[in-house]
Amino acid sequence: MPTTKPADITELLAAWNHGDEAALKELVGLVYDDIRGIARAHLRRQAAGHLVQSGTLIHEVYIRLSQTCAIRCNNRAHFFALCSQMVRRILVDHARRQGSEKRGGGLQVPLDEAMVGSKARGVDVKALDEALTALQKVDPRKSRIVELRFFGGLSVAETAEVLEISEETVTRDWKVAKTWLFRELSRRP
Repeated sequence: MPTTKPADITELLAAWNHGDEAALKELVGLVYDDIRGIARAHLRRQAAGHLVQSGTLIHEVYIRLSQTCAIRCNNRAHFFALCSQMVRRILVDHARRQGSEKRGGGLQVPLDEAMVGSKARGVDVKALDEALTALQKVDPRKSRIVELRFFGGLSVAETAEVLEISEETVTRDWKVAKTWLFRELSRRP
């Protein structure tokens, strides 16, 4: 999904890693469209009527990035992985703030065939987060793969690069994780 030049991003990441706040601002400007693509891809999977906009997600990611210290992103893939993790956290925080139980349901994410290998159905973002947290306790790598692929929109190759594993391992773990999540989410009311 990301389309910016890796060399430019790597240079800016190195400067940001060394405390250059201006580098972060330039970096976000350079990858804005890529991050917006990640946000839009995720928001397209939500049920109609959600209140979160892709621009809002991007600005929240920027604020969180600017407030973080001691994060090391070695390359473009690591940076987009960090952004995907932040998108997940922002959406979960938003769902919690909405008080989904009181208002008749929170943010819904349809888990389609590409996600779980079965019929499409909507899943509350909080329920998905809880399932991913449970998966993380059982198998952290599989949980991270789901986070990177589903929330971050990273390809198999990009996910493999971030996690420093083979593409075959990502593909295999992705299939197992989807099955595990489907089973876990099917148990919920």
